[in-house]
Amino acid sequence: MRILLTHSPEARALYYGERALAALRKVGDVKLHEGSAPLDGDALIAAASDCQLIVSYRQSPGPAALFERLPRLKAFLRCAIDIRNVDVAAASRAGVLVTQASAGFVVSVAELVLGFMVELSRGIARSTIEYRSGRVPKARMGKELRGSTLGVIGYGAIGKEVARLGKALGMRVLVNDPYKKVKRVSLDRLLAQADYVVPLAVATAETENLIDAAAFARMKPGAFFINVSRGNLVDERALEAALDSGRLGGCAIDVGRDPDQMPTPRLARREDVLATPHSAGLTVPAIEHQSMETAAQAAQIAKGRAPKGAVNAKYWRRK
Repeated sequence: MRILLTHSPEARALYYGERALAALRKVGDVKLHEGSAPLDGDALIAAASDCQLIVSYRQSPGPAALFERLPRLKAFLRCAIDIRNVDVAAASRAGVLVTQASAGFVVSVAELVLGFMVELSRGIARSTIEYRSGRVPKARMGKELRGSTLGVIGYGAIGKEVARLGKALGMRVLVNDPYKKVKRVSLDRLLAQADYVVPLAVATAETENLIDAAAFARMKPGAFFINVSRGNLVDERALEAALDSGRLGGCAIDVGRDPDQMPTPRLARREDVLATPHSAGLTVPAIEHQSMETAAQAAQIAKGRAPKGAVNAKYWRRK
């Protein structure tokens, strides 16, 4: 079996790893993408022309043309949870199996939220930058997490872990999720009372711009806003306006509306914004969870079995 791994060398080092690559090579002959740009479109189709499996990085979409023009392709394995840029319906019509990885980054993302809360509250990086620039920073009053209110919007795996960490630190935790059977509060109440607002809802058409101008206006003055989920959840113009007005005490973002869900540079360069490059889930345990899972999926597919993570198994005909 011939397998195309679409990760660029940089993405392969950060998001796949040698251990997973070795496991994938036990399944079949692995063809590597050696270019620096994301592999997509006609270039992806050409690269996969002699392959039965594609193990896909998040920047390599799976459009209808891919499944229509690759008659030898058996399966498209996404090394991530997000398969929004994969045309699953087209894959199903062509008889191609599509899989996704499960969440291995829950702890990693939740810990970054904790780091953001501490940094927003105490200004550690700001003082460090001042000292490195040869200036003595002015001492500023900090804020303790214990006794503060944490608002978690969306109570999935990451939301539960963030809430658990908050409670462990002595924070009052408010949860809003209309789809979970959990003690929850209204979004209005959460926004009005939370000192730290963390949206962790799934990005859908329904949650597009969930945090808009009206939501920022309802937030407690001086509240901190943290987004490590998806840029789609936030109206960034409204966020800028809330920062400009001084209503927010600060903001931290790991995601935004730039390509590959990166923070928007215009926001990231602000002094009242902390920004990281979509790296909340970038730890060895988190990355290996998903990459090793794709290797295991490939092994099952090679045996003609639909693996855990298959999203259209009943339409799989190219075995």
